[in-house]
Amino acid sequence: MSIINPHGKEIISISRDFHGKPLTLEVNRVGFRTTASVLVRYGDTVVLGSAQVGSRPIQLDYFPLSIDYEEKFYAAGKISGSRFIKREGRPSDEAVLIGRLIDRPIRPLFPKGYRQEVQVVTSVLSMDPDFRPDAIAMIAASAALMLTGTPFDGPVAGLRVGRVDGKFKAFLTAEEREASDLDLVVAGIKSGVTMVEAGANEVSEEVIGDALEWAFDAYQPAIEMQKELVEKIKPAAQEYELVLPNEAIQAEVDEWIADRLGEKLRAPYPERNEMVNELRWAFHEAFREKIGEEEYEPLRDEYDEAFTMALHKDVRRGIVEDNLRPDGRELDEVRVLSSEVGVLPRTHGSSIFTRGVTQGMNIVTLAPLSYAQLVDTMEVNDGERRYMHHYNAPGYTVGEVRRLGSPGRREIGHGYLAERALIPVLPSEEEFPYAIRSVTEIMSQNGSTSMAATCSSCLALMDAGVPIKRPVSGIAMGLMMDGDRAYVLADIADAEDFAGDMDFKVTGTSEGITAIQMDMKLHGLPVAVLRQAIEGAKSGRAHILEHMLVTLAAPRTALSPYAPRIEKIKINPEKIGAVIGKGGEVINKITAETGAEIDIKEDGLITVASPNGESIEKAMNWIKSLTEDPEVGRTYEGTVVSIKDFGAFVNILPGIDGMVHISQLSDARVEKVTDVLSEGQVVKVKLTGIDERGRLSLSLKDVEK
Repeated sequence: MSIINPHGKEIISISRDFHGKPLTLEVNRVGFRTTASVLVRYGDTVVLGSAQVGSRPIQLDYFPLSIDYEEKFYAAGKISGSRFIKREGRPSDEAVLIGRLIDRPIRPLFPKGYRQEVQVVTSVLSMDPDFRPDAIAMIAASAALMLTGTPFDGPVAGLRVGRVDGKFKAFLTAEEREASDLDLVVAGIKSGVTMVEAGANEVSEEVIGDALEWAFDAYQPAIEMQKELVEKIKPAAQEYELVLPNEAIQAEVDEWIADRLGEKLRAPYPERNEMVNELRWAFHEAFREKIGEEEYEPLRDEYDEAFTMALHKDVRRGIVEDNLRPDGRELDEVRVLSSEVGVLPRTHGSSIFTRGVTQGMNIVTLAPLSYAQLVDTMEVNDGERRYMHHYNAPGYTVGEVRRLGSPGRREIGHGYLAERALIPVLPSEEEFPYAIRSVTEIMSQNGSTSMAATCSSCLALMDAGVPIKRPVSGIAMGLMMDGDRAYVLADIADAEDFAGDMDFKVTGTSEGITAIQMDMKLHGLPVAVLRQAIEGAKSGRAHILEHMLVTLAAPRTALSPYAPRIEKIKINPEKIGAVIGKGGEVINKITAETGAEIDIKEDGLITVASPNGESIEKAMNWIKSLTEDPEVGRTYEGTVVSIKDFGAFVNILPGIDGMVHISQLSDARVEKVTDVLSEGQVVKVKLTGIDERGRLSLSLKDVEK
């Protein structure tokens, strides 16, 4: 029986088993005013994908597409943990990153020159705590776009894949994600992959390739479901006009520039950039003079776009025909490398890493664990970020005047990629009880800044004395397809990125890959080509790592004199209350009297921080006295708390008393206990035994003289 919505439309729903749970796509239940909206359910996760398309093209020189992922705390039955803000506000970094994950495989599937304004919003309305909802949000976004009638060459689907006990799996639980050595997001269309992002615990190129192949096959049912939905809805195709370069202008520009390209424009960066700028100015002057000022100005942007297109074609032609790149490098050649460490006098660790014209400075700051960032999202297990990498790239780094502001999606994404690259090699909290902030200040850009951030942050961490497991290097690679032949380029610069078909970043150690990010400009690539690209990055990573190790071969053995000193102690979690005290009375007293900062974890790890070693020692001894268990054979200094006819009770630890029997007071016979001891007297006693009821036997006479 059909279900009709309040507006007389049939609610259409299709469902299919998808990796062990029913996946359902439903339309016409909500979102009556949108161009298209789809309610997607998987398990207890429900995501609304809505797409709104502008009615006419707007005058911009780019495609105005925006894709957002909205976290709703109510979806997980939560209220924000922020003390002052309870409603959802600015998206968290995690929400921004998922929005980028959805955007990247979708954006290339619109035709060039499409200028209609398109907004896609994915809102998580209910969240199954057993898995992350990002893949479902991606399906919701794609399904909504498929019903708009726009020239979207979808559908798109994606999966987050892990590897547990050597087997690939999607929709991992939190426990499975923790055990997995791979966290891979793969998205694409029926014929190929359009986006890859991964974090990995030093896995091999072969494992990554196998995971890509598994994921490609595994997301196909979601593609078929969207096609089935389109067949049922039969959305009307929207009318549109593509804003494409004028063919006559392009031919005119190609003719003028033909003998000025090729070998004449090959030079190392930044000389080539200057040559291109001079040629562009000469080009505009020549055509302004040829056509006339008044006639040329309205067409200037079209001529400029045609000039850029001619440059891109020349870059591709040089690579395909001559195996030479714009700056004269071979396809597998890395730009000139330079790096140094300890460049800033007062910071805890610092470095500069330069590759060609691209340069990143990184600064590392160490602090007690209490400075870790609390993560407040709708997901149930928020936790903390003990390692934070932040990336900044102001306008001056590309020679532009640009207003300063808060970090955008690109800055957040680049910082996260570099952060993810280093996480697998960081020491545990028990080994190195510090919160770590790493900030990359990009000084100059000409391609591959996220990899400069990775390399510079690794060097700065080692300069700060962080005992990382192994050094990490990263490289940005490019790909150009000529028919079925793939040309893989090592260490791409801007010109190759703009003219290429894919750019991808790979980071890792000598033992394996730690992070990957791949973005395709083509409408999907086969897994075999992606395998070739990943393998091609291996030698480039090794070359860069070799250079880094010449600069600094291993982490410094001593911390900066300006870094806080931190000691740690592991106690029985049941004794945490003794350290904190009623209402925090005890810990506040320790902090006030010693001047040390004290952090306590639920598992019993306590860290004590201070620039003063004496303060740390005093606080540590205090904590030990509150938490240590009595040890047979050990001598304690205690206070006599009461005297009986048969012996005396001595307090040896906070809340722990033992008894010295009268026979254990002296080698000589003692008539009365009070002949030897008095209440309040401080004495040294040896713990000689603990009976089955936990009673302590002490001896005064067995204390070593």
